[in-house]
Amino acid sequence: MFKLLMAAAAGVCFLAATASAGSVYDYTLNSIDGKAMPLASFKGKVVLIVNVASRCGYTPQYAGLEALYEKYKDQGLVIVGFPANNFMAQEPGTNEEIKTFCKSKYSVTFPMMSKVSVKGDDTTPLYQYLTDKAKNPETGGEIKWNFTKFLVDKDGKVIARFEPATTPSDPKVVSAIESALKQ
Repeated sequence: MFKLLMAAAAGVCFLAATASAGSVYDYTLNSIDGKAMPLASFKGKVVLIVNVASRCGYTPQYAGLEALYEKYKDQGLVIVGFPANNFMAQEPGTNEEIKTFCKSKYSVTFPMMSKVSVKGDDTTPLYQYLTDKAKNPETGGEIKWNFTKFLVDKDGKVIARFEPATTPSDPKVVSAIESALKQ
């Protein structure tokens, strides 16, 4: 019983911390391998957060995301993929299946997280923060589809949002990344 009460208390503290979050660095999620990954480990880097899916018309964007990562990772860019099954069940696989798909089909080397929800009542706290119009008036708003991209500066603040049809190689995306890397 004591352990249960302590776990419940810890959960309340976690929820309180996320409710007042001021940056993406305030969140810890699980990697695709199930290990806790604090986003604070990316402090000082530019981060592109993307909700991804394996059976979507935009799935070939994995190749563009990997190309961006390869080109800019040594300059401080991190791309983080968040598999989500919120849109027409286009990410039905397990974490292991998703990881295998990404490696075998697109040679993905950027960090991938465990599957999350990016929309609805079960939205993960990170995406609650990203889409919160009060906290992110320029970039907040509901996720409309897979491959929505959020660009985060070195301080963990969201500085740009790119909708799914905007490819990773789009000059707007590349320019925003290059600008953020120079800051």
